[in-house]
Amino acid sequence: MTGNKYDFQDNEHPIDPLVRIEIEATLARVEAEHSVKVLFACESGSRGWGFASPDSDYDVRFIYVHQVDWYLTVFPGRDVIELPINDVYDVSGWDLRKALGLLRNGNATVVEWLSSPVIYRADQAFLGAVRAAAEQVYRPERSFHHYLHMAKKNYREHLRGDLVRLKKYLYVLRPLLACLWIEQQRGVVPMRFQDLVDAIVTDSALKNAIEELLTIKRQALESEQGLAMPVINQFLEFHLDRLSHAFPPPEQEERDFTVLDRLLHDTVLGGALPLI
Repeated sequence: MTGNKYDFQDNEHPIDPLVRIEIEATLARVEAEHSVKVLFACESGSRGWGFASPDSDYDVRFIYVHQVDWYLTVFPGRDVIELPINDVYDVSGWDLRKALGLLRNGNATVVEWLSSPVIYRADQAFLGAVRAAAEQVYRPERSFHHYLHMAKKNYREHLRGDLVRLKKYLYVLRPLLACLWIEQQRGVVPMRFQDLVDAIVTDSALKNAIEELLTIKRQALESEQGLAMPVINQFLEFHLDRLSHAFPPPEQEERDFTVLDRLLHDTVLGGALPLI
């Protein structure tokens, strides 16, 4: 583990220190070129989930805020910043108003970002406030359908055969475990894959198979293929079929979304956060 309090420098969440420096420089350049302030930036892909391959790229996602005048126009401006993708980096961010609107609609991706174990930049006042708001407006039913759709799609397209791309097991396992997490009413789904495994998987044979899969994935290239793993397949097939007919926990009838308006207002106008 590095001296940085925001990430784990280990086999589970490998972040090259030189790459981190480049990412931090990229975020500073984004701020200067777009006249924004980056409030939060994290790793959102396999390095954040905890099963990166040696050749995995860095999926950097961030939330930013403009100066107040940007929000006071009849026609809103572009609310996404996307940098060219290359073999090492995939960097993009959402404006604060867009991110909060997606939280309002039950978007699971923003919720995941906020629990990433790898954070590149964070205004602590903002991060504490937005995490609290995300829990308050969390919509488990919508997250359930998002994860179930993802698991079924990846299983259907990549895991039907005797020889499979091993990484695809994790792209089915993770959303499926997220569905089970929601079904068991455990609260907001964490990004870290191991947290899901530790809480949900109780069968020792399945746990061993997942551990074997993780070991292979962290040592193999992204395109690595291998023989199908029957223990994992049986688990996936059983729960994918069962959950297709299950009902997620119902949403609360009343939810106070004004917490998002207040957060937008306080952040844009300054409050505890200085204007740029």
